[in-house]
Amino acid sequence: MNKQRIVLLVLVMALFWTGCGGPRVPASVVPTAGQEGPSPIVTEALSPTPAPSATPTPSPTPPVTDEDIIAYEMRGAFAFFWEQANTDPASPGYGLIRDRFPGSEGIASIASVGFGLTALIVGVERGYITREQGYARALGTLQTLSRMERVEGFYYHFVNLATGRRAWQSEVSSIDTAILMMGVLAAGQYFGDEVQTLAEALYAEVNWPWFLDEGRQMFYMAYWPEEGFAGHWDFYAEQLMVYVLAAGSETHPVGPRPYYTFTRHWARYGDGEPFIHSWFGSLFTYQFSHAWIDFRGRVDEKGVDWFKNSVEASRAHYAFAVAMDAKYKTLGPEAWGLTACDGPGGYEGRYGAPPSGYDNRAHVVDDTIPPAGAIGSILFTPEESLRALRNYFTIEPLKGPYGFKDAYNLSKNWYATDVIGIDKGISLLMLANYQDGLIHRVMMSNPHILNGLERLGFSSPTP
Repeated sequence: MNKQRIVLLVLVMALFWTGCGGPRVPASVVPTAGQEGPSPIVTEALSPTPAPSATPTPSPTPPVTDEDIIAYEMRGAFAFFWEQANTDPASPGYGLIRDRFPGSEGIASIASVGFGLTALIVGVERGYITREQGYARALGTLQTLSRMERVEGFYYHFVNLATGRRAWQSEVSSIDTAILMMGVLAAGQYFGDEVQTLAEALYAEVNWPWFLDEGRQMFYMAYWPEEGFAGHWDFYAEQLMVYVLAAGSETHPVGPRPYYTFTRHWARYGDGEPFIHSWFGSLFTYQFSHAWIDFRGRVDEKGVDWFKNSVEASRAHYAFAVAMDAKYKTLGPEAWGLTACDGPGGYEGRYGAPPSGYDNRAHVVDDTIPPAGAIGSILFTPEESLRALRNYFTIEPLKGPYGFKDAYNLSKNWYATDVIGIDKGISLLMLANYQDGLIHRVMMSNPHILNGLERLGFSSPTP
């Protein structure tokens, strides 16, 4: 084969190979002059293909569970009571807790302190604080309470956070003192030692008969030094704890008659079972006493089971919300439980659901919903309350450093800026009771509570 034919054959083979997609040699590796090898076919240099980056496949985000949501609200609510207290050991108001935050700066409420003292138990048992921290806060708070101004052992509703002195010319309050005493006894029962000694002394000084209208055999609601007594607990509401505390006192007891004197008006909503309702139908009235006293299985001398009563009241609130779903933007099966709270026009104590009054016209509805309503009923309606909790957790403007804010209203595109101590308190205590009966276990071992229930004629629960 002559030289020309050899060259032609090489060219043909090279063209065939590259045309069929074979490898093309980068110019950088083509032999240079003087090197052995065939005459090169110069091609465009290819940029090297970058190696794929080792991006890990993201792990799926675990779904938020009911336990996660409960933990969120409990930790936030506890943080309110722990952080929004007077923590200056040198202050006359050490341990007092703000009525609300961030509003009403410098004002504490006695009810908030009662819930806050009980919250210390939750804080220790859930690991938010140590037992030593809880004991120190409880002891300092009770020492403050022992130095504060009182009238026959009863406290003013609102006090100055720094001084412990009466604020806003507020009233001496029977129900707020009762809430405080529940917290005092709870802390004493749980921590023992000097805390218990102080708790017993504070409770013993409350002169329950002094707050009683002997003629009507009803407790007054309030007392002003300038004006005297005002209002009566003449209708069912949150005051059940007052009768139990008064009956259980060894120093200033009140017998069962006032407990059986107040009006018990039975009514129902829709097709629900009838129950004894409060005047405004506010859901907190069916909850507050139950945060500390476990009424399950206990029936009074008139056959009333207050736990079942609160179950029916909570079911009525849920049924009302379902019926109103098409009318309102907020109220519905996932946002229910009308109770006293902040609203677009300020604090409204008449928020409630039927039955109310004698003609179902006493309550107010404007589509404002407080999370504490459904949360506080979690012992009575667990499925419905958890459904509401899941919904609230998806609403970002409703969430803050202390858990859910006080309320919201989608019809008016309004979200509360404050949290309120008593609403955080009922949420925290009822969630703790729902988890493992924590507060009930503590309080139902207190002899004053047990004696009070017995003296009022409540049956013991069936084992």
